[in-house]
Amino acid sequence: MLLKILQTVPDKRRSQAHQYDLPHVLLFSVLAIASGADSYRKIDDFIAEHFEKLKKYFKLKWKKPPAYTSIRIIIAGVNSKELEKAFRKYSQKIAKLGSRKYNFISLDGKTLRGSFDNFENKKAIQIFSAFLEKKKIILAHEEIENCKTNEIPRAQKLGLST
Repeated sequence: MLLKILQTVPDKRRSQAHQYDLPHVLLFSVLAIASGADSYRKIDDFIAEHFEKLKKYFKLKWKKPPAYTSIRIIIAGVNSKELEKAFRKYSQKIAKLGSRKYNFISLDGKTLRGSFDNFENKKAIQIFSAFLEKKKIILAHEEIENCKTNEIPRAQKLGLST
């Protein structure tokens, strides 16, 4: 199901640069990160280690696994808003919102410690999160642009408030 949703993320690369298709690179990156990878090199290591199994299971025609530089270029070219949209769609399908009598969405706003810089006159970054606590699924994770406000306007913009 995740692969099908990742196929909706637009691929902005030229047609010549499609040696490795975007949905599979994204899926394999997610699997690598879920397995503890925290860098492009570690994502590369994960894909290389499991390459034959992944290739067989997903019926890929890749001759070799992508290098970490290719993975970095592919991921860097993805529109983050489109990727976020795809993950929200996936989260909603997993959570099956409305399938139970009561579904509670938890909303929270936090200021990131150390994100301000007095020397550069940079204000602290505030993050808004919405999640289904019971199912442990993040529905939204966004920056609050105006630091003079709170998370309520952000929740209203996302349609998560009543």
